[in-house]
Amino acid sequence: MIDHITIPSKQGKGRLHRIEEVFDCWFESGSMPYASQHYPFENKGAFESKFPADFVAEGLDQTRGWFYTILVLGTYLFDVSPFKNCVVNGMVLAENGKKMSKRLKNYPPVNLIIDRYGADALRLYLINSPVVRGEPLKFQEKGVKDVVQKALLPLWNSYRFFEQQIARLEGNGNVDFTFDPSPEARSENVMDQWILARCQSLLAFVNVEMAAYRLYNVVPRLLGLIDDTTNWYIRFNRQRLKGDRSIRDSLYALNTLFEVLYTLVRGLAPFTPFLADKIYLLLVRYIPEHLRARDPRSVHFHAYPEPREELFDEVVERRVRRLQTIVKLGHVSREREPRISLKQPLMELVVIHPDPQYLGDISIMEGYIQDELSIRRLVLSSGENYNVRSSVMPNLKTLNAKFKGEAKKLSDALQALSSRRAEQLVGGGSVVVEGVKLDTSSFAIKREISPPSNSKHLVTDTDGDVVIILDKEIYPELVQVRLEREIINRIQRLRKKAGLVATDSVKMEYVVVSDPTDVGIGEAFKNRVEAIGKAVGGEVKCLIDDNVDGVNPSIILEELQEVQGAVFLLRLSRLRIRECLS
Repeated sequence: MIDHITIPSKQGKGRLHRIEEVFDCWFESGSMPYASQHYPFENKGAFESKFPADFVAEGLDQTRGWFYTILVLGTYLFDVSPFKNCVVNGMVLAENGKKMSKRLKNYPPVNLIIDRYGADALRLYLINSPVVRGEPLKFQEKGVKDVVQKALLPLWNSYRFFEQQIARLEGNGNVDFTFDPSPEARSENVMDQWILARCQSLLAFVNVEMAAYRLYNVVPRLLGLIDDTTNWYIRFNRQRLKGDRSIRDSLYALNTLFEVLYTLVRGLAPFTPFLADKIYLLLVRYIPEHLRARDPRSVHFHAYPEPREELFDEVVERRVRRLQTIVKLGHVSREREPRISLKQPLMELVVIHPDPQYLGDISIMEGYIQDELSIRRLVLSSGENYNVRSSVMPNLKTLNAKFKGEAKKLSDALQALSSRRAEQLVGGGSVVVEGVKLDTSSFAIKREISPPSNSKHLVTDTDGDVVIILDKEIYPELVQVRLEREIINRIQRLRKKAGLVATDSVKMEYVVVSDPTDVGIGEAFKNRVEAIGKAVGGEVKCLIDDNVDGVNPSIILEELQEVQGAVFLLRLSRLRIRECLS
């Protein structure tokens, strides 16, 4: 239909017309590695130095388009694939699973999402989704919001907490904080050692996975380190970081937290470029000049961090991993009893495991478990005195892959093994059933416990490996400890409401107004007053009755507080000169 059309040649080569030999237009795209360099007519050296490419990346719909033709041409011309890795992303669909359509407007505008949650949140949401595994994604705005709440805000709050403690340290101890990565500046504290070891394990893992272009494995581990930093390291070391023990110990903890944040922002830089750079620019002022990058203006001028071999510690990582298991199981057990507040101390937690190494690890971490779960006593047992039963759980996926028709028979034989035989397989080993030797890839050991029928105050839980028994009985001596914590909480809240910071010294006074249900608030103040004062950073005294209603210009703030029906007045007042001097 266009053969009659001709075009005069500007180069004097007569009239130009359509030729009959026309390739599929995808072959033009497939010629990209060569055509973009005008190879073989020029740039031969430049082309050969970059061929084959490290990777190509496109959507799943290019499997029979660009991916196919670039591969065909490369193998035909050079007998080699023109790319070493093929990164394929899936399709981003509307929330209802249908194709996104401008006509239907079945997706939120991109600019609206970025304005609302930030480009980092959208980027991280997509990288941490099925899309990077070549699978479809039903886009949900809630998913982007969750990234902000579960990853970006915790990271930012970790930095803010660090900054607040630096200001507190400099205000109280007249100490200027500077990051020191030398061995002499490293702490013997097990949590410091653990979080630094976690950083190195993460970096080693990320470098391997990034080299293999497995982005989908990287982001969950980076987010895991954020969780470990905020919900484990900072939470378990809050007093050390605040300097409540000693300035020296606080410096160790702050130095550790700085290194973790510094590692995180460099590790997250390719995934959350804006927030990572923001935090980096705030951190860089604490790095000595001789340790800064050649160009410290941006985190993106840094090479990706490499793990530091001297900080690896598999033993410490194992111990804290087991600590985390016990704490999680303990929280689940406590939450099953809604009438028992998480602030209420309990008497005893029993940890049962047949492996002495496991119990030894928990023993070393005993103090952390007691503090986190509000437990007065931790009992470790190999299980002889408890009704623990072990069973073998077959891995049907592995059995079907390896033995196909024999899988059902092998599965039944594994489940028929005695509790004693299953117990012998805890921690590894192999077993022969139906004449076939099976290792731990074909089965797992599940451990359960039945508490005595006459012990209704005991709560049990297990992850299939370790078993715990929690005594949920509230003993009288634990009631005052609970009230102490409630009082401390009310004082801290009142200080915050008054706009006071940690370094502000004020007079703290109280008077019990009423205790209609006799919860013992007065006794708690009287018997626990020293512990309360230590926790809130100052002495707490009882108000003289005739001074309760008096007008006092030194009063900063006073307020009635209520705990379990008991009412008491808290008053914060300015210190007099004589009190300041004393």
